[in-house]
Amino acid sequence: MKKIFVNNQIRAKEVRVIDENGKQLGIMPLEEAINIAKEHNLDLIQVTEKLYPPVCKIFDFGKYQYQQQKKEKELKPSGGKIKEIRLSFGISEHDLQTKANSAEKFLKKGDIVRVEIRLKGREKAHFDLAEEKIKKFIEMLDNLIPIKTEKGIKKTPQGFSVIIFKK
Repeated sequence: MKKIFVNNQIRAKEVRVIDENGKQLGIMPLEEAINIAKEHNLDLIQVTEKLYPPVCKIFDFGKYQYQQQKKEKELKPSGGKIKEIRLSFGISEHDLQTKANSAEKFLKKGDIVRVEIRLKGREKAHFDLAEEKIKKFIEMLDNLIPIKTEKGIKKTPQGFSVIIFKK
């Protein structure tokens, strides 16, 4: 959270003031704005310093901090962490099933799973086989738990990747 300047911490000589109801009081000297805020038993809070003069609001500081924390929390992405599962070109059927089981555990915890298959050397000549492997993995995982993919399978210079969510 960025530093919030309150009352005497504000360094501008003049400020644009907005009262607690959202009504603009206009541009005035800092001391006058602080006095108006104190008359209402509230604080003068600098909302933005990007404009000149800076915009300040007469508001309860504790309430303002709470609202800012609430806004930041809403902006954070929901869901868990992004877990990554890497498949190899020559992965066996049993190993593929084991990786699908671990992906299922991640999805049940609410995490997002990114599945990736990297191709090296001569394997790059067989993009079609690698894509079939990743499709087979998604099918195995879909049999275990209902899933949805983000934008389908994405081809990268090294191979393929796909992002999977729980439905």
